[in-house]
Amino acid sequence: MKKEALKDRNILIGVTGSIAVYKTAEIVSQLFQQGARVKVIMTQSATRFVAPLTFQTLSHNQVYLDMFENVEQYNPAHISLAEESDLMLIAPATANIIGKIASGIADDFLSTVVMSVTCPVLIAPAMNDRMYHNPIVQKNIKRLEKLGYIFISPEKGYLACQKTGEGRLASLETIINTLTTALAPHKKS
Repeated sequence: MKKEALKDRNILIGVTGSIAVYKTAEIVSQLFQQGARVKVIMTQSATRFVAPLTFQTLSHNQVYLDMFENVEQYNPAHISLAEESDLMLIAPATANIIGKIASGIADDFLSTVVMSVTCPVLIAPAMNDRMYHNPIVQKNIKRLEKLGYIFISPEKGYLACQKTGEGRLASLETIINTLTTALAPHKKS
């Protein structure tokens, strides 16, 4: 992975409510260290696992939680974030956010931004293996893949439910390599 591939790129990270949220902190840190400009959107459920201050400190940017927070001028954040982003990564992605996106539901800051972006969107699921293999979740994944969303498959490993199965968030290396590859056709001049 070449460090310059991420330098000065605008990467938007969506974080949802999964125990794997703590791993996303390392992703944000690595991207920032490689020169990317990282902004983070957290769902309310994600804030139950890791405080927004963690991502603010690692990204050196405001963390976005609420679409209607600090509205002082006419520049809707969900649109401006979408317009400036070179790539969006949702990690960890719960069954809930995957279902919302597949159904076109935009009822919170993250899902609204997803509906507004035109850049590549990468989705890294993390959930219990039974949830991941649920036919509805799999149908939603296939539907989104047909629409051009890029999925980073979860790994098999020890899960929070104290069993081993497929549903563990992909490794940091896999996520960053996939992100770098997705950015390659969209090189900045």
